[in-house]
Amino acid sequence: MEDIDNTRDLNSLFVNYKERFVRFAKTYVCLEEAAEDIVIDSFMYYWENRTNLANEWNIPAYILTTIKHKCLNHLQRMQKEEEIRSYISKTNAWELDMRIATLEACNPEKLLSSEVQEIIDNALTSLPEQTRDIFVRSRFEKQSHKEIAIAIGLSTKSVEYHITKALKILKSALQDYFPLLPLLLYFSEKSLNLF
Repeated sequence: MEDIDNTRDLNSLFVNYKERFVRFAKTYVCLEEAAEDIVIDSFMYYWENRTNLANEWNIPAYILTTIKHKCLNHLQRMQKEEEIRSYISKTNAWELDMRIATLEACNPEKLLSSEVQEIIDNALTSLPEQTRDIFVRSRFEKQSHKEIAIAIGLSTKSVEYHITKALKILKSALQDYFPLLPLLLYFSEKSLNLF
């Protein structure tokens, strides 16, 4: 019978105070729906803990105190979410600034040129010593086939053979860059001298 009386008391309390409590909560949380949820949660909290309260407790004051704490929790959660959003926004802005700055500083000529030069250097290093020497004399030192043949003591045909062999190896190493070859040849003087 006591629970029935308590239920009637709670219903009466709810009817008499709900609107006031909602207005109070809305003053802080601003949204009607959030304020109503807090008030209902506070009434439920009171109901679940009523047996732990002394009889002399002012129940509306107890519920209002609960509403106050739930509003504080709600606002602190909103504040934390705002801080996180702000942090994410600043991080995203910083990342975007970094990508823009990096892209502005990016020099495709140098990137491609240094990458291609590294491939060329590796390919030249892999050549037999005599082939590499002949190729370097021909392409980098601008010696004619005849001059190379005299300097090394080979026939002109042998010099041509070694240059052809070196070019095949270089073309194989640079096969991924053939679609870009006109651009590379335009930007890289060393590359221009190779072919």
